[in-house]
Amino acid sequence: MKKRLLFLPFLVVALACLAADGPYDEAADARQDVKQALSQAAQSGKSVIVVFGANWCGDCKVLDLAMKQGVSAPFVAREFQVVKVDVGRFDRNVAVAESYGVPLKNGIPAVVILSPANKVLYVTRAGELADARNMGENGIYDFLRKVAPAGTKS
Repeated sequence: MKKRLLFLPFLVVALACLAADGPYDEAADARQDVKQALSQAAQSGKSVIVVFGANWCGDCKVLDLAMKQGVSAPFVAREFQVVKVDVGRFDRNVAVAESYGVPLKNGIPAVVILSPANKVLYVTRAGELADARNMGENGIYDFLRKVAPAGTKS
């Protein structure tokens, strides 16, 4: 029994670390993060890509990894200010997604691409990235290049 009690704090810390390792900050202020990215985009001339997802979502993790380390990473870093918005179990930041016309019910991850002036340039309306695991790095890269605003496809 004592061994179990000693193991319990370790388990709690391990679970907390796993939750913290997810790509989405569950405590973030999504509206403020988007506002900040738009401000940075106005200075850099980049578009803003807002990625709606959740830490429990395998496809969301695959997309995040591809955007950070995959063949898409240099393109994304060069062309976009990235904002990741946690949607929890479709009970967080839903209004933010709706304000940009993102239908979360069609699957996550979902994205909206915004101009620096906060104009919607592209929205995943049909769950285009909800199967990111099967798209693979090249499929994600091809998709992002295809939907990137004109002038950012170099």
